[in-house]
Amino acid sequence: MNIHKNRTYITISLHFLLWMLFTFVLLFYQPLSWSITLPFQFWIKQGLVLVLLIIVFYFNSYVLVPQLLLKNNTLWFLIIIIGMAVLAGPLIKIADNLLHLPELMDKAFNQLGVARPPKRGNKLDMFLLMMILLIAGISTSLTLIQKWQADKQLRESLEKEKIGSELSFLKAQINPHFFFNTLNNIYALTHVDVDKSRKALHKLSRMMRYLLYETQSGITPLSKEVSFIVDYIELMKLRLNDTTTVVFEEPVLKHDPQIAPMLFLPYIENAFKYGISTTEPSIISISLELQDKRLTMVIKNSIFKNNAITADEYGGIGLSNTKRRLDLLYPGRHIFSAETTDDAKTFIVKLNLTLDDTELYSS
Repeated sequence: MNIHKNRTYITISLHFLLWMLFTFVLLFYQPLSWSITLPFQFWIKQGLVLVLLIIVFYFNSYVLVPQLLLKNNTLWFLIIIIGMAVLAGPLIKIADNLLHLPELMDKAFNQLGVARPPKRGNKLDMFLLMMILLIAGISTSLTLIQKWQADKQLRESLEKEKIGSELSFLKAQINPHFFFNTLNNIYALTHVDVDKSRKALHKLSRMMRYLLYETQSGITPLSKEVSFIVDYIELMKLRLNDTTTVVFEEPVLKHDPQIAPMLFLPYIENAFKYGISTTEPSIISISLELQDKRLTMVIKNSIFKNNAITADEYGGIGLSNTKRRLDLLYPGRHIFSAETTDDAKTFIVKLNLTLDDTELYSS
């Protein structure tokens, strides 16, 4: 609201200053250089010229441009502008005669014995015509620029609203997806170890508290997201046997940048979904690294014939939504890859994010 008021004050001030400058240069500067006492009727006439120019400017700005030019009625727009310019000369001449200005001007020059500037006749009409066209041109240009800026702001506002709504929808899908999968895991654990299932519920409640109360703004410190990932990994370890090795390399944080929450979890979930075996040794390796503005995630998991996937099959609700979130939140600032190694034994997911200065130093 304050920004809108400030813009209004600035616009009014600029219009006022421009009209003051325009009035002095075009209407008052030359008469004042004549060094004579001009009759007040002359200034009335100059005032009428100024009023005429102001009427043309704002009539064109608020009526002709919106109602004709912007609605593709260009011909009528030009006809009316030219008509106003042509009629300006005769109207001023009528004002001159009503004010008896020609006689008064001759008298003013004769009293000082100064030769009056030659009467210009048609030249005066041409001068007024050019002034009207100049004013109409300035008015049209400013109005079109303001319309373009307003349309641009409206488009940006609508795009932000659209992106915000879409992000909220995507995040709303990711969180229940994570919650549903985790509850299934805890349910399976209750049949094996009650104590571990209780610990798991405690960790889950802490994680859900983070999701509900600390990620609503759409951004979160990287350190909190790392803590969330640690809790998730510990939760997953409760249901793993000794054949699975899980390694998580946390980033060294010299500062604590802001990132979008829940970006990494779907990929980590997939590693636990496809990268473990109840009979064969398996390894899940997760690393996060922050170097200057680049945040890199690398996830490696073992591949087994019974649950192997390819890069083309790497999908799911959480993953597809995360990719869409990346496109919206980090357009042109992320690189994603998912591939198997040459020996077809390991699946590798890489995600590189380039953080901007606002994200990097907001902590």
